[in-house]
Amino acid sequence: MGDTRRDFLKLATALGCSSRLCGAEGWDQAPAILARIKAPVFPKRDFDITRYGAVADGQKDCTDAIANAIAAANQAAGGRVVVLAGTFLTGPVHLKSNVELHIAEGATLRFLRDPRRYLPLVYTRWEGVECMNYSPFVYSYGADNIGITGSGVVDGNSDCEHWWPWKGRAECGWTKGQPKQDEGRNLLFKWGAEDVPLKDRKLGEGYYLRPSFIQPVRARNVLIEDITILNSPMFEINPLLSTNVTVRNVKINSHGPNNDGCDPDSSTDVLIEKCTLDTGDDCIAIKSGRNRDGRRVARPTENVIIRNCRMKDGHGGVAIGSEMSGGVRNVFVENCQMDSPHLDHAFRLKTNAMRGGAIENVFFRDVQIGEVAHSVLLIDFYYEEGPSGPERPLVRNIDLRNATCRHAEYGLNLRGFPNAEIQNVHVERCTFERVDNPNIVENVEGLRQVDVVMNGKRSDA
Repeated sequence: MGDTRRDFLKLATALGCSSRLCGAEGWDQAPAILARIKAPVFPKRDFDITRYGAVADGQKDCTDAIANAIAAANQAAGGRVVVLAGTFLTGPVHLKSNVELHIAEGATLRFLRDPRRYLPLVYTRWEGVECMNYSPFVYSYGADNIGITGSGVVDGNSDCEHWWPWKGRAECGWTKGQPKQDEGRNLLFKWGAEDVPLKDRKLGEGYYLRPSFIQPVRARNVLIEDITILNSPMFEINPLLSTNVTVRNVKINSHGPNNDGCDPDSSTDVLIEKCTLDTGDDCIAIKSGRNRDGRRVARPTENVIIRNCRMKDGHGGVAIGSEMSGGVRNVFVENCQMDSPHLDHAFRLKTNAMRGGAIENVFFRDVQIGEVAHSVLLIDFYYEEGPSGPERPLVRNIDLRNATCRHAEYGLNLRGFPNAEIQNVHVERCTFERVDNPNIVENVEGLRQVDVVMNGKRSDA
């Protein structure tokens, strides 16, 4: 395995920037990706959930009414299930093909807090490992042409008394003696490492693994547009094993633990644009499975375009990993704004010696960064398990251009392994002001800086 990887790295280095996906020419690939990403169009038929028994009083359980409206729209060959003004209380919403769930202006779809309402178990991925667990709040499996739209609110109704304490952190409401996720999490990771069959990976009650908010699984042609998302148990928008996904003009404000904003996971052709993300974890985190289980599934996330977004609080503005064992490639980020003393890193690539996999061909340009707590660009091989593992992660062809930052602890914080160097990082026409510390560059082969100004001093190398 080591010889094969060394041969691969020699080939990658020999290719240099003659490859179409090196340097500025990498952006030449973006138009073809955009041309493939087309939002689904739904029949002009409306199915008002109040006609199926829903009541906008914030108290009546509208789960069955919404399910019946979705079934009727699906059986009619598609249409729009409409949530009109008012507050509707519901359990899990399971979308079907050719159905658009439309949350109208002034409407709130608020989710029940009782975990038992999110049973029976459904197929999902939890922190990168396949399992059967609580249903995500808005879920689909194998559906084509689905949408969640409208200027209304979807409220996960989670707080430091509901869902969040399961993380096991005192600042999230947990106190000693209360249940938490640790045993269930460790068991799931053990199952993944031992290739336990999926049918035997049953979690749910007693394991305390929080579900994601919106998770289309094995979906084609997905549109999530205009909605406001509040207070999720865990990840907010988590397309899994899906293709042709558009997330547009979504506003997210959710500061619980692991409250990532948008996490494409083992998905292809994804557009995230004009979104505002204010989160308790990474604003956007691109993933593809954890450790052995991710390598077994072997489905990368590829061809992702992120543009015209605004990132506020979070661990990373745009992150890749740490669950990236299936690989991540061809990511394009442009014209974004990031600014908060509570945003740790603008760009955060994280992996370790358990993940394996590859992150390659990642391009950032025209990004305005106000203040971040730590790094403009972090590539970290020492996340969680760090060097404790048999794998040698591969990160190569990372390109950052035309970025500005007004305050950070580090401009570049790049830490590879001695036996697995970061390959080919290009930084060009960037200006970083009020940077507290010199760059950290450890085990990097092929770092190039052109027209980079840090604290008023130009550094070309």
